[in-house]
Amino acid sequence: MLKLKTIYKTFNPGTTNEKKAIQNLSFTLNDGDFVTVIGGNGAGKSTMLNLIAGVHSADAGSIVLDGTDMTKLPEYKRAKLLGRVFQDPMMGTAGNMGIEENLAMAYRRGKVRTLRWGIQNDERELYREKLKTLELGLEDRLTSKVRLLSGGQRQALTLLMATLQSPRLLLLDEHTAALDPKTAHKVLTLTEKIVSENKLSTLMVTHNMKDAIRYGNRLIMMHEGNIIYDVAGEEKKSLKVGDLLAKFETASNGEFANDRMLLA
Repeated sequence: MLKLKTIYKTFNPGTTNEKKAIQNLSFTLNDGDFVTVIGGNGAGKSTMLNLIAGVHSADAGSIVLDGTDMTKLPEYKRAKLLGRVFQDPMMGTAGNMGIEENLAMAYRRGKVRTLRWGIQNDERELYREKLKTLELGLEDRLTSKVRLLSGGQRQALTLLMATLQSPRLLLLDEHTAALDPKTAHKVLTLTEKIVSENKLSTLMVTHNMKDAIRYGNRLIMMHEGNIIYDVAGEEKKSLKVGDLLAKFETASNGEFANDRMLLA
């Protein structure tokens, strides 16, 4: 469903700040896969997501989503095919707008604009039903400003907005990293439920190895811009944190690139 072929990306080439972020990366995502992506800082995880989303353009290689070659497509043309949730809960919503207004923007994404304006009653009822599934009481606060919500509520709303139109691919970039453990667990549970019910193909970047093992049907580990470990099915289910640490230690020649991986 998604094919990345021999992707390269270097930032600030030819300068003292040159950074080879992605090197000869090839990766295939099957339809319906829920893949967790793990690795140290600078491993290329977020860069890979940004290349898929069109935030950055690849120096070489190709990106094909569901038969559509997106390699040269600008970010705004890819947006109607993708859903994305960022690490910062503030990035996915408009704080000065109401909950229903934020949902309306997401609902209209990729649709032809008309002279018709405002939110109709049937549309408002759809938003209520969707919000009920979050079990946060937001269905009774449709006109509340989003800036008044907690970080967890806002991230749950962002997740709902990102999946309202059933995107071909859902990108989750450490979307629970800024939340406290209890709230993060709730958002991850919601994520699993939404992905499963809508059969969404998903890439979820995380620093937390327990979460990487627990969620999804496949796990990939990145190091220095490439995939060094790819595991799925029963083998993934039987993984322990110690197994991932051993894999990473071998790949990095005994030097951990990021203490957060040890602490996660």
